[in-house]
Amino acid sequence: MNILIHVYKSIFPLILLLASCFGSVAQSNLFSFEKYFNKNGDSLNYRLLMTDYSPASKYPLVVFLHGSGERGDDNKAQLKWGVLNFASSQNMKLHPSIIIAPQLPKEMNWDNFTSEDKFKPSPSKTMKLLKELIDETIKNMPVDTNRIYITGLSLGGFGTFDALARYPNLFAAAVPVCGGGDISTVKDFAHVPIWIFHGAIDESVTPNYSQNMFNALVNFGVKPGFTQYPEVGHFAWLAAYDDQMMIEWLYRQKKQ
Repeated sequence: MNILIHVYKSIFPLILLLASCFGSVAQSNLFSFEKYFNKNGDSLNYRLLMTDYSPASKYPLVVFLHGSGERGDDNKAQLKWGVLNFASSQNMKLHPSIIIAPQLPKEMNWDNFTSEDKFKPSPSKTMKLLKELIDETIKNMPVDTNRIYITGLSLGGFGTFDALARYPNLFAAAVPVCGGGDISTVKDFAHVPIWIFHGAIDESVTPNYSQNMFNALVNFGVKPGFTQYPEVGHFAWLAAYDDQMMIEWLYRQKKQ
């Protein structure tokens, strides 16, 4: 009996891991494969999740921006981190939504900052395509335009701040994770509810980026959320997107 108990304890973590993996695969299969084309022939791969809905209702739109490691052309890698938390059975039941998760081509960025992290007036090609995709989604799907949310991790965290600065009246709330932006742009989107996340010992994107944006927002007279995880490096998004309090907060936000 003791041997059986020992074996069970040894394989139980593996069972949990396999269950988690199969669950993630099942969730990713809920996202359809899509590709947006504009009139110039430029395109952007994305995945789309639309929960069961009533044609007479409107639904929040969640825009998810992945990090640098998920760039490519497979239209799959962008689902690796974070976005599947929004697609859990619990969240789809509590918060029926439209979710779009675009994928950056290799070597491209969401944001358009200078080498000194200063905001450039013109958007990157992919940010321009993303805005067009959002507009197209609003046009063709039952989107509640008072509840459009944007979030992203790492490179997508920078993209989140970039999108806020360029389209400050589009979003009802934002959750940038281990990202950063240009503090001079804060005045344009200080009215948008924001919850910032970062790891305290992040060596890939220094937490100073998030701290500076938080301080700039506070100095502008608003009260953003800021969570810095102690003893956590660049993978702060694991805890951030697993935080049900954050998700509940996000879905409560509406444009005034």
